[in-house]
Amino acid sequence: MANIFQKPLIDPAKSPVFYGYVILVIGTIGIYCSIPGQTIGVSVFTDPVKDALGLTRNQFSNAYMIGTIVSSLVIGRAGVWFDTYGARYVAFFAAITLGVTLFLCSWSAVMSSYIKEILSVDTWMVPFALMTVLFFMLRFAGQGVLTMASRNVIMIWFDKNRGKVNSFSSVALSFGFSSSPLWVNALIEGYGWESTWQFLAIGLLVFSVFIYTFYKISPEKHGLLPDGVKSLSTEEDKKKVLTKQFTLAEAKKERAFWMYGLTLAFNSFFITGLTFHVVSIFTHEGFAKEDAISIFLPGSVVAVTVSTVFNFLSDNLPLKLYLYLMLLGGFLASLGFLLLSTVAGVPMLIAGFGILGGFFAVLNAVAWPRFFGRKHLGSITGKVMSFLILASALAPSIFSLCLSTFGSYQMVGYLGLAFLVFLTIGSIKANNPQ
Repeated sequence: MANIFQKPLIDPAKSPVFYGYVILVIGTIGIYCSIPGQTIGVSVFTDPVKDALGLTRNQFSNAYMIGTIVSSLVIGRAGVWFDTYGARYVAFFAAITLGVTLFLCSWSAVMSSYIKEILSVDTWMVPFALMTVLFFMLRFAGQGVLTMASRNVIMIWFDKNRGKVNSFSSVALSFGFSSSPLWVNALIEGYGWESTWQFLAIGLLVFSVFIYTFYKISPEKHGLLPDGVKSLSTEEDKKKVLTKQFTLAEAKKERAFWMYGLTLAFNSFFITGLTFHVVSIFTHEGFAKEDAISIFLPGSVVAVTVSTVFNFLSDNLPLKLYLYLMLLGGFLASLGFLLLSTVAGVPMLIAGFGILGGFFAVLNAVAWPRFFGRKHLGSITGKVMSFLILASALAPSIFSLCLSTFGSYQMVGYLGLAFLVFLTIGSIKANNPQ
């Protein structure tokens, strides 16, 4: 019986085209399906859900923060699971968990009322605790495990063409993610937030079948080689296979691990906070809600352009150049944020977060296997993912705290500039460990 379940439904070695391209398509869809667990997917539900549960913006943001912080503390374990069990099982159970969690989210108002009735209490602590648990599950399964497993499985199937195939994935995901608030908001307005979460849950449960069927851990496990090459014909190719395979402990001793990881974390912090409070940020400066939401499309155009061009060039250019260009995008975004009420503010903000997002798509996928090898990629990217999740966890509450304490979001821009100066100096010696 065990052999029946272990027998693959699809044999990559018998595929008429290199199976890595199948992985590229299905893995990209897998990352896209993590949207309900990403900030950009949660943010659209913020106002209707907090109102239905009777929570203030600060309370809702804090529930999101706590749930996400707890998620960041355990996501490293998922990286170890990836190295041990492979992308197929890890991504499959992540999709199932995310789908079930979305069903629970759709019943959150009912569950909150029921718990209050059982306990004979009427306090905001009940919906707060409930949403904290649900946010933990959303962030861990969606932003964390499903995203990590889907991105890693693509990178493992390619080597010399890693940047080129990542450009396809980045373009598709940039447009997909940037447009998601529009169609999710349309579903909420048409069917209500409860039904919208249920629609997304059904979609994830259906896609989990595709994950189980098509995800494969590595080309070598099926008698193939990365990029679809027939053999290692040159000494250079053989040397690449023999590059040092860093463990997580060894990777953490390298400055590149920390500087690249913290730069990516800054992107997660800034984009999460901006996305989560975008309507409030813009209305506070005198803009309409429509103006706030509309910045994502031109920002995605910048991100797609940057990621497409530099993904193609990444196989031949040093990634340290990319790191500094990403930091430049951070400076632009922070300055645009501070100058939002001026004529130059919005264009600078759009250009800045577009550049940030574009280089994030390149570096978060390409840097880790190039610097540290593919053998322990799960544990290494799992640790990096904990940085990203922790940063995104802190962002909504820090943004909200700045508003309530100082009467505006300006302090966030100043904090961002200070951290970027630190990263710029610290990255001078952040060289490729290989």
